[in-house]
Amino acid sequence: MRNYGLIGKTLKHSFSEKYFSDKFKEEKISDASYSLFELDKISDVLPLIKSVDNLKGFNVTIPYKEEILKYLDELSPEAEKIQAVNTVKISNGKLIGYNTDTVGFKKSLAAVLKPHHERALILGTGGASKAIAYTLGKLGVDYKYISRNPQADQLSYEDVNKYVIKHFPLIINTTPLGTFPDVDSYPNIPYEHLTERSLLYDVVYNPEESLFLKKGIEQGAAVLNGYRMLVLQAEASWRIFVD
Repeated sequence: MRNYGLIGKTLKHSFSEKYFSDKFKEEKISDASYSLFELDKISDVLPLIKSVDNLKGFNVTIPYKEEILKYLDELSPEAEKIQAVNTVKISNGKLIGYNTDTVGFKKSLAAVLKPHHERALILGTGGASKAIAYTLGKLGVDYKYISRNPQADQLSYEDVNKYVIKHFPLIINTTPLGTFPDVDSYPNIPYEHLTERSLLYDVVYNPEESLFLKKGIEQGAAVLNGYRMLVLQAEASWRIFVD
């Protein structure tokens, strides 16, 4: 039996286990299983790998997409540039890191991106934000990070005003704010300045319509949640696992 899984901090509402289990049934794959592995700290990943028989790979989610790097033997060229990993393949005893969030984000965004969405705000600076920034750069979209603790060349949430909203019509939430069960939280930006030219993209997929997206809809903005991105990155992960 080939074993795969997902590591993260809190996984009880994860999409991955059902997604891969359904995929195995649909494709009549009888020699593979997918499990959820909640880790209190990233250092628990090495004992986990030793304890799971024939573990061939695993996905990585919040908050370990950056912390996992120090345990890997190799990185794909994209993962090296992004410095965040969401997919780890185990091959000949080596842990090889990849980032398929780039694939999921690029393909899902393409369906809704308009020519005037040439500048973007990225809310949050964690592992998911790095893949999104990398992809925006590849698409020729200028971006600015928004952080609670901004570094050089970043903005704070207090800096986001009517002028910023107008000139950065694409706004991407990469924080976990609004994720079930914490459905009453949302990024603190001035939603009243959004217009029909605005596009709000939320990597959150549960609930289907987060408060972040609802507030955008109220102002006439276009919105997209993270479900399509999730499906596309999972498909890309599976191709890496079985290649």
